[in-house]
Amino acid sequence: MRLYPRDTQAFRGHFTYQNSSEAIRRFPFPFPEDDYIYSVNIEPHVLPGPEGSVYEHMLDIDEHYLSETAERDMVLREDPDRCLAMPHMRQACWDLLEFVMTHYARDYPQHFSFERQGDDCVWVNHPLNIRQSFRMGEEGTLPTSPLELIGRQVQGDIALLDQRDGDLFMDAGVITSPADWSLAFDAGMSFKQWHGPVPLAHEMGIFDRALKYLCAIQVGGPVRRLNWTMTIHPRMDSSPETFAHWGKDRTTITPDNVGQDVYLRVELQTLVRMPRSHALFFGIRTYLISLEDLVTHRAWARRLHRVLKGLPEELADYKGLSRYRETVVDWLAHYDRQPEPQY
Repeated sequence: MRLYPRDTQAFRGHFTYQNSSEAIRRFPFPFPEDDYIYSVNIEPHVLPGPEGSVYEHMLDIDEHYLSETAERDMVLREDPDRCLAMPHMRQACWDLLEFVMTHYARDYPQHFSFERQGDDCVWVNHPLNIRQSFRMGEEGTLPTSPLELIGRQVQGDIALLDQRDGDLFMDAGVITSPADWSLAFDAGMSFKQWHGPVPLAHEMGIFDRALKYLCAIQVGGPVRRLNWTMTIHPRMDSSPETFAHWGKDRTTITPDNVGQDVYLRVELQTLVRMPRSHALFFGIRTYLISLEDLVTHRAWARRLHRVLKGLPEELADYKGLSRYRETVVDWLAHYDRQPEPQY
């Protein structure tokens, strides 16, 4: 894994973010069929996954690690409330810190190390030039809270879900790259409450089945799913708090700029039971790919055209696609007229 320099991959301003050919090859294209319907598309996170894929390790890191942690730092300096933890989540935050340090050091030893003797620990993050000695469970030995310390060094957003009364509650997290949702707004909500705005799925019983499945996750039995939407420009932070900066972009798409400015945004969501607190780690790794890069894989271009063309209007509205979906579908139609690709 080669890490791109942080200063050449901006997710704002001039949007200098770009994918290498390797990043395009391993992009987690989310559509197994030509039609998209809601489903409880959760599967075991079996490790190790295929070598070089986003599923190889528990927590995926790629060439954008430095750029994304730099973007996270900017968001947290602008809005510190993007990191929060309720008092009863203290143990869960320590669980998270140990979980990330252990897996990063095990899976990427060229970049990270984690040594522990009893409660005395030493963490080294070479890419970010961090060396931190501390005692596990003693917050006074860290420069900041355990959640913020490790949250700033993780590629992808994190939520910690407390489980009680047969439900899940979003009671802690570090969320700097949300797709049109807000941790500050959803904090303390139950599973069905924070999914309240999603159309159609409630009537289909999707969330009843998903909640039952997630509450049954055991320690050592991680699961994963893919979620998707689209965005204008490679912007990681499309939160309601910053809507004034990105909302108007949806009105700017034309046949001339659609390939360059519209991005497919895919989330690899990983859920893991924490061993001591029993909280659920909810990791959200976001991958972005421009349509110009996506259509270099003709099978993806063909399938995305069919998915978007048949997408129910309610879902298109919910995902914020309505203003530019027709332009995207028209642009992709060219690739659907070409000979059938081999999957």
